Amino acid sequence: MSARTALMLGLAATLCACANPKGASTEPASPTTPDAAVTTTNPLLADWTGPHGGVPDFSAMDLAQVEPAAREAMAAHLAELDVIAANPEPATFDNTIVQMQRAGQAMDRFEVYIGIWSSNMSTPEFRDLFAKLAPVFSEYETKIIQNAPLFARIKAVQESPDLASRPASEQRLVQLVYNRFARAGASLDADGKARYAQIQSRLAELHDAFGNNVLADEQSAIELGPEDLGGLPDAFKAAIKKPDADVWVLPNTRSAMDPFLTYSTQRSLREKVWREYYSRGDHGDTHDNNKLIAEILQLRHERAKLLGYANYASWRLEDRMAKTPERARELMMGVWPAATATVKQEVAAMQKVAKAEKAGIKIEPWDYRFYAEKVRQKTYALDSDEVKQYLQLDPLREAMFMVAGKLFGFAFTPVPEGSVPVFHADVKVWEVTDAASGKHIGLWYLDPFARPGKRSGAWASTYRSSHTYDGEVTVLVSNNSNFIKAPEGQPVLVSADDASTFFHEFGHALHALSSNVKYPGLSGGVRDYTEFQSQLLERWLFTDAVIDGYLRHHETGEPMPKALVDKIRKAATFNQGFGTAEYLASAMMDLELHTIDPTGIDPDAFERETLAKWGMPAEVVMRHRTPHFGHVFSGEGYSAGYYGYMWADVLTADAAEAFAAAPGGFYDEGVAKKLVEHLFAPRNAVDPAEAYRAFRGRDADVGALMRDRGFAK
Repeated sequence: MSARTALMLGLAATLCACANPKGASTEPASPTTPDAAVTTTNPLLADWTGPHGGVPDFSAMDLAQVEPAAREAMAAHLAELDVIAANPEPATFDNTIVQMQRAGQAMDRFEVYIGIWSSNMSTPEFRDLFAKLAPVFSEYETKIIQNAPLFARIKAVQESPDLASRPASEQRLVQLVYNRFARAGASLDADGKARYAQIQSRLAELHDAFGNNVLADEQSAIELGPEDLGGLPDAFKAAIKKPDADVWVLPNTRSAMDPFLTYSTQRSLREKVWREYYSRGDHGDTHDNNKLIAEILQLRHERAKLLGYANYASWRLEDRMAKTPERARELMMGVWPAATATVKQEVAAMQKVAKAEKAGIKIEPWDYRFYAEKVRQKTYALDSDEVKQYLQLDPLREAMFMVAGKLFGFAFTPVPEGSVPVFHADVKVWEVTDAASGKHIGLWYLDPFARPGKRSGAWASTYRSSHTYDGEVTVLVSNNSNFIKAPEGQPVLVSADDASTFFHEFGHALHALSSNVKYPGLSGGVRDYTEFQSQLLERWLFTDAVIDGYLRHHETGEPMPKALVDKIRKAATFNQGFGTAEYLASAMMDLELHTIDPTGIDPDAFERETLAKWGMPAEVVMRHRTPHFGHVFSGEGYSAGYYGYMWADVLTADAAEAFAAAPGGFYDEGVAKKLVEHLFAPRNAVDPAEAYRAFRGRDADVGALMRDRGFAK
């Protein structure tokens, strides 16, 4: 969705789902020319100036300017749309759809700054202010959707016989714009529109409150003393140590929780850390999310019924690749038995190790990572910490640049410090050019480290998407991570999982940088398809070119030895039961919650009972438990659509087999050219199913996923 839609849902301008009034973009439209309706002195709305086609002036971010900027930008955009709606000339593609693409540029610029405050630099003051503005943004969106003369013109273009003579991408844009309005209640009667507006306003408040509650719980940390550090790697201990004190601070984030549970020899502390992380939003206090979830589900269900759908999931999936909840559920339930059976095998192997050590325990969820690591070392002689010694942040970044050069023809050059404004000293910027011609493509921003006020996880944000309808516009895109910053002068070492995620999010950036669409409304994508491109990029992490050139020991500089590489590849399907089951449980729960009538639901009880019905292994917990499932309840980006990662995984596994079978392997020029041409550059200008068939010559084979995860047997 656009950052605008994200705002109304209480999210940052990240890669999420939902179309916006300009079309179906997942990013803000690109500011290009001054807005006809805006003459402003507010720095949050001002045209972007400076090098590289203009850049956001992050140095001008002033919280006092947020509310006046929001109100001014909304009023300007609504006025621009009213001008389009009041045009006395018959509606055409050029005077209606194209003009809608041009409208709202001040809001697009504003949303970029709000996205930074929401995700990268949040404060209690901003959260309070944004909670106040959430219903105002909802009202703004409602006014757009319920602008009857505007919708009448959109409908006239959509039904015009002249549309068939226009390029296929323009026909698709019209359909996306029309669907955006029609599926959001533009055709409802007066009473229906009024109730729809009430629901939207309340949901905006609830989404914002949910996200703030999770963020509040993530600000907690566990202090450790010297006696609490048993088993922890030296680099990890150094990263979490307080300066000048024998105190180590463990943040309540996945990037800290995961290694602690993997290596800590203190079982009681592992349990404490596990419970703190997985109970976010579920403490029964002022930050508890269960009542919010119940109300969100009820309102979403009511809205879907109002629009004529059986349930919320049916409405959400209608314009996805899956099309129906039944197809999404069929995919997941087809994999679930193999995943849970593999979990049983994994737990049995771990229990055997615990018994041999005379630990006298039954494997619990807080033991899984710890004993899985022991099994990994015993079965494959593979030590995760040994692998980590070769995974340094800076060389990994350079490896990603190399892959982008080989596959996409991009070159990355650091911009001089201070020449491009940034919002934090940790943020670095690179210019992206076409390696062959030197043509400027855009800028890539990297915000790699965890800090207070930054939401957990990793994500990509697009500050400006590429388009050509009003002259060529270059891309401004960022990647954001939560690596633990190492002490001054020491390398930042990351786990294999975090390195894979780094590549994954870079895939989103490459998707934006590769764009060749004409209109900003085609810059987005379909939720269960847009994760495919990024998941595919993970496959290059352990290719020979990356291993040989970039994975070097941080102390000796020696390349990763072949024996260790062989172990990594032999263990490629290790622990797939755990990884698949924890993800699937979250995705299936998301779908289940949005296909039922949620009247009177107790989210905690529903979660427990549903997992029991599915036969959820007791040793595994949902990757995102319902009370902190921000993908689904901090907004509507992934709601009823978290399954999309697995849908995309089918495409990923199948596409990876195409590279593996090519003469040049994962760097085969012919397959890479087709990849960019059909799967990256078109963005949402082509139906995803058609795009994939153009690349592969057929539909994706679900068997590739089973083979990839070692479930084929």
